[in-house]
Amino acid sequence: MADSKPLFSLDGDPMAAEALLRDVFGIVVDEVIRKGTSASEKVCEWKEPEELKQLLDLELRSQGEASEQILARCREVIRYSVKTCGSISNMYAVNLARYQRYPDCKQRGLRALPPLALFTSKECHYSIKKGAAFLGLGTNSVRVVKTDERGKMVPEDLERQISLAEAEGAVPFLVSATSGTTVLGAFDPLDAIADVCQRHGLWLHVDAAWGGSVLLSQTHRHLLDGIQRADSVAWNPHKLLTAGLQCSALLLRDTSNLLRRCHGSQASYLFQQDKFYDVALDTGDKVVQCGRRVDCLKLWLMWKAQGGQGLERRIDQAFALAWYLVEELKKREGFELVMEPEFVNVCFWFVPPSLRGKQDSPDYSERLAKVAPVLKERMVKEGSMMIGYQPHGTRGNFFRMVVANPALTRADMDFLLNELERLGRDL
Repeated sequence: MADSKPLFSLDGDPMAAEALLRDVFGIVVDEVIRKGTSASEKVCEWKEPEELKQLLDLELRSQGEASEQILARCREVIRYSVKTCGSISNMYAVNLARYQRYPDCKQRGLRALPPLALFTSKECHYSIKKGAAFLGLGTNSVRVVKTDERGKMVPEDLERQISLAEAEGAVPFLVSATSGTTVLGAFDPLDAIADVCQRHGLWLHVDAAWGGSVLLSQTHRHLLDGIQRADSVAWNPHKLLTAGLQCSALLLRDTSNLLRRCHGSQASYLFQQDKFYDVALDTGDKVVQCGRRVDCLKLWLMWKAQGGQGLERRIDQAFALAWYLVEELKKREGFELVMEPEFVNVCFWFVPPSLRGKQDSPDYSERLAKVAPVLKERMVKEGSMMIGYQPHGTRGNFFRMVVANPALTRADMDFLLNELERLGRDL
């Protein structure tokens, strides 16, 4: 254990700092790895926000804290933290497609551009509109294409929307398809969409952040038929492959150094062209960020350890477990599927005893929509589970169980259903 001096005091002891870091790694192994993967541990420790402020002691002081206090803070933050992730790959694709059509926009900005139109489905990830806003195109430039009953983009409506945009004086330049939508897990028909893009000369981007890893499975990769025709693909191995956060990739068809031409600023103090090695190895000028982590290392190490066959088994196991959950749902009273899934997103309602057989009641849908939020509060406060829920179109709140964790088993699926029954038996 490190001594009680502040870690970064002027008279700090390097040996004490090293000892403290070793203790921190021990806490990470204990709290994140051991407890985080143990079915006997709570999935969360719920505290009210005001209580959490007191527990974490967020006040910043003029004097540094002793190492024992730092270790306590580390353990508390890990215990009460919520992990999230993000990606700007979709925004990169929009910017590249814009630059390819109008290269002078890099220097002249929006003055160089006519009104532009990009197209995506109503089931797209919110980052598409956010990217349009950040890039100055405006969210009104995003034309929303209809989806079918399973959440897939309708190519015929895409054609209609393109013609409509042109009639209104806008210039279509990009279509963003989705492989694995967030809620329903839908895969857009990429081949048909690629045909539309080819006819109109549009950049085809595929947001495969969630579903792209399916390509590693010989059994299920047909869901991505046509993705080889895309100009760009966003992929998040930290999702279905469960690589360490954050691990995101943007894959491009272009081989003409488009990334550097679009984003490069040729800063002479960083990207000197007369270095003693091949300057093509300097990738920093291609991206928006300057300093960043080596995300690819996590994927490379995991692939080295698991091999292609190991990663394929991981994906196939997730699909098999999702099908098991679906079949168990069908056997139990009080559970109703939103639809038969084609991916590992299993969407369903839990119908409590008081609503069973009341489907014809005028307030049935309204009452059913209130069930999921109540059960979510109960499971979080007990620390037994954390499952997302949401409304969708005219459908009221339903649960969305994403079966992706390779440590999950059939026993976990059984526990999920049993726990929902237990938590909702009085509703």
